Amino acid sequence: MPASGVEYMYSFTEPLNFILGISAIILQILCVFALTLLIFGPKQNKFLHFIKDNFLLLGFIMSLLATGFSLFYSNVLHYAPCYLCWWQRIFIFPQVVLFGMAYFKNDTKIARYSFPLLFIGTLFSLYQNFIYYFGESSAPCDASGVSCTQRLVSEIGGYISIPMLCLTSFAVLIILLLVARFYNKES
Repeated sequence: MPASGVEYMYSFTEPLNFILGISAIILQILCVFALTLLIFGPKQNKFLHFIKDNFLLLGFIMSLLATGFSLFYSNVLHYAPCYLCWWQRIFIFPQVVLFGMAYFKNDTKIARYSFPLLFIGTLFSLYQNFIYYFGESSAPCDASGVSCTQRLVSEIGGYISIPMLCLTSFAVLIILLLVARFYNKES
């Protein structure tokens, strides 16, 4: 008997969560590596050179994936976003338009517009990760709505969650902007 469309969709949820979890860890490692090279590395570096030359496209792809997966989880898998998730969406969704327009116009001054939104979104994301992993009692959600600490995704020993995926997206975009701004490939 063939599986219904809903059962078929949910059969992909666990592998998707695992793939996103592994991808998030890889991106986190690359962020730490890029930041370390930016601060302590040699003046000439192929990895940072690649990021600086392609940060608009990389930022567009990252923001598009973050927005797409956020909408997929809420609209297709019906994982209702919590109060803090909505606030983070306010600051991550515009990044698709900002990076997209900057990429197509080759406007490397996007940081002026993008960074303030990313910074505020990162603060919300850090707060949500803190209450998700350490302080459920301080969650701004009550029993009548979706909880900010609900474990909808819990991969890699519980380390990867929807709040961690969001924080990773913000971190990647911020590191891209930092490398684009501070790495000087001519030095």
